[in-house]
Amino acid sequence: MTADSPPVTITGIGSVSPYGPLAGLIPKVPLEPTTITAWTTAGQRRAFLVPPFRPAAVVPGVKTRRLDRLSAWALVASALAIQDAGIERAQLDRSRVAVVFATAFGCIELTEAFYLSAAANGWNGTDPITFPETLASAPASHVSMFHGLRGPNITLSNKYFAGESAIMQAACVTRQAQADLAIVLAGDALARSLYAWYEQADLLSPACYHSNPVEADGFIPSEGVAALVMEPSARIKDRPDARTYARITSGRWAAGGHPAEIIRQMLRGSGPRLAICSGNGAPCALSPTASLVREIAGDDCVITPPQAFARGLAGNGALFHLILALGNLAGSPRLHEQALFLGTARDNGFAAILLELP
Repeated sequence: MTADSPPVTITGIGSVSPYGPLAGLIPKVPLEPTTITAWTTAGQRRAFLVPPFRPAAVVPGVKTRRLDRLSAWALVASALAIQDAGIERAQLDRSRVAVVFATAFGCIELTEAFYLSAAANGWNGTDPITFPETLASAPASHVSMFHGLRGPNITLSNKYFAGESAIMQAACVTRQAQADLAIVLAGDALARSLYAWYEQADLLSPACYHSNPVEADGFIPSEGVAALVMEPSARIKDRPDARTYARITSGRWAAGGHPAEIIRQMLRGSGPRLAICSGNGAPCALSPTASLVREIAGDDCVITPPQAFARGLAGNGALFHLILALGNLAGSPRLHEQALFLGTARDNGFAAILLELP
């Protein structure tokens, strides 16, 4: 993505998160982690969990009986994003709609169940119907089938920048005229094995074990799926009622190198005064993002800190970080016409996206 390319506009938002299923921005309401009851734990264990709900009660006609929760959430979030964008599916050329899905761990619940079954019963004793649902690309496939979409279907899996990469991939697909619009999704579900791994790696906050939150290193695990509808900015000129959450003008991703210099080239000297920090599993102030922002834009740059539940997705919460930041900015005087959406992961590179705010 380069600054010479035409901008792409975010026109719709949908999500399934600890706030429940929502169309549009997530409200600015404090959120507390809840005690895990889905599996037995040695003492109290807490996380930001999606509250139980019936997907068919939110999206009529959706069937999720054999699906992993991640696939079910992707169906709901995508439908809510399309609804929020004010798009009638019947009026779409469905061969021209792309689906780009990002996940760090894929359909981890059914994957966990499949391998536990193999360990207990041998490979011949596993359920063959379950296996296809363990694939990381399953949620994107279900979204395309449910909505009848026949455009590009892409799944990205990266523990650090999958969400940011999905946004850039979707922007490229629309800019290259491979699709008229793209539905971008990112998220993960929380399972017993993943929580146990976080514990063994000593990555969790003390707030995971106590009812009163404790400010410290580490994070509180989370789960959920966020969805964006992205359209070429030229396309929405024919839809005067179309909402503009933000315009994406350029983006870069790199492993290694010199992030500050690479991002400065992307900015072309414009120097945004607002940065949206994704943190990638660490509080913004403790992550490399803050120091990189200061190096690029100076000490006057305002950094919007990520909320705890978005950090809890441990590197794949990019869409939630963006949605929450846009929600925090909504209704307040816009002093910043340009924002830098930035994630870094220490020695694993960076992802930077330049936004224009309405």
